[in-house]
Order: sequence, then C-alpha cells, then structure tokens
Amino acid sequence: MGVLPWRVGPGGGLEGWADRLDREVAQAAAHGAQLLVMPEYAPLELSAGDTPDLARELTNACAHASEAVIAAREVARRHGVWLVPGSLPFLDGETIHNRAPLLAPDGRVAFQDKHVMTRFESEQWGISPGQPPTVFETPWGRIGIAICFDLEFPGLVRAQIEAGAWLILAPSCTDTPAGFNRVRIAARARAMENQCFVAVAPTVGDAPWCAALDVNRGQACVFGPVDHGFPEDGVIAQGPMGAADWLYADLDPARIDAVRRDGAVRNHAAWPPFPPPCPVVTPA
Repeated sequence: MGVLPWRVGPGGGLEGWADRLDREVAQAAAHGAQLLVMPEYAPLELSAGDTPDLARELTNACAHASEAVIAAREVARRHGVWLVPGSLPFLDGETIHNRAPLLAPDGRVAFQDKHVMTRFESEQWGISPGQPPTVFETPWGRIGIAICFDLEFPGLVRAQIEAGAWLILAPSCTDTPAGFNRVRIAARARAMENQCFVAVAPTVGDAPWCAALDVNRGQACVFGPVDHGFPEDGVIAQGPMGAADWLYADLDPARIDAVRRDGAVRNHAAWPPFPPPCPVVTPA
C-alpha cells in the first residue's frame, strides 16, 4: 500500500487539485501500490484563495465536494487503484459532515464519516458528527477508515475490528507536533490492542494563504502488532517528519490472522464484550 503525507499547495481550484492528485497517484501506481491513502482535508486546498478566509474556504469546499469525488474516482479508474483521496466537508441539508470516500478502480464509491469532532471543527466550522464506523469489502478483506480524532477513541476502532477489519486507514490533519503525536500514539495503541495494521497519512507543510490548513505537522507511518513476526516496537514503516514523499508498505492480512491465532498474547481475542462495571470502593 501507499501512504502520502500531502504537502498543502496553493489553491489551484478543482482542476489544479485533480491534476496534482493524478500525478501523485500515477507515481504510487507505477511503484506497484494498489491501495492508497491521503490525509484528512487534503482536497481542501482546491477551495483556497489568494488570502485566508475560513468561511469562504468552507463554503467553497462544500460546494465542490461532490465534484472532487468524481474527479478522484476518475483518477482511481485511470490508474487501477483503490484510493482514499482524503476527506472533505459535505453539506447534507443544513448539516456539514467531514467525510472520506473510498474509491474502487471500477468506479464504485463508499464513504466513512468522522464521528467525533475536534474543537476547531465543532466550534469554528460547525461540523457535526457523522455516521458510526463501518467496514469496507476489498480484494484484501475488510478494512476500516478512522479519520484523525476518531482514532483516539478505542471503541470506534474496536467496532471496525469486530466487524472483520484487519487494516485501519487513518487520514489525519494536525497543526502541531503535539496534535500529531496524539494521532501517532493512538495509532500504535490501536494496532497493539487489536493486533491489526494502522496506516496514518497526515497533511504537512505551511500554507499561510489557507486559513484551514495554514500549519500542518506530521509524518507518514504504518504500525502493526507488537508480537511474533513483527518489529519489536510495532513500527512497520515511517517517513521523516514533515516529508511529503510516498511511504510504501507490504501488508499481508495473513500475518494478522496468524498473530491473532498464535501470538505471544491475544489482545484481539481478550477484549471483554463490554466494559466491566466499575464499582466505587471506600478503603476500610
């Protein structure tokens, strides 16, 4: 698979963004990657102008969200890949949701909404929680998408794991090292406790012309179980902080099946079916 930390570029409108997306995907496809993931809000640069304006950017992004999906679908078809081109704000009636499409090479499309909003999304943009977690059927088995903050809530990812996911794609957008480290730590924890792979694709770079994506910090990374047959720290692959190059990893679902069956520990199987009651005890 390929994981791209998207360096936010100057607003080139829908056509400019689609051209850039095509170039990036062509590079990964030429490398042999068949499943590609890009960051949360990566397509948002198509709505940026010459000067930052948060309200205008949100309005433009919502107005062009469906067109962006159509353009990305053609890119996925052209290069024969499964593609998550990032997430975008979608206007559903009077409600805005942060939504990531999963595009199949034959033109099929499915979506995952972000379920838990950050303060920026809820307080400044008015974005609302979307649909609960789902899983997607692919040629490699079932996979899930956990958009940025959602990854920090074990129950959301666990629902995808219990529905059969062996891989979680995590498009992210963070403006500080601390914010990215929350996502990174969460990704490592989810991979360990569920004995699965988690791939994080962040936005990177500075874009002072874009109010929503003015500062971006992160690194592409892929994590796996901390167990037999995997790196001792669970790090499958990671790129340099702030780099905007594709990160590639060969992920085999059979390795996940094997470690879940016969690992040194069985985190995946040992989860309780529900949180146990937590009584209050007064020391005697």
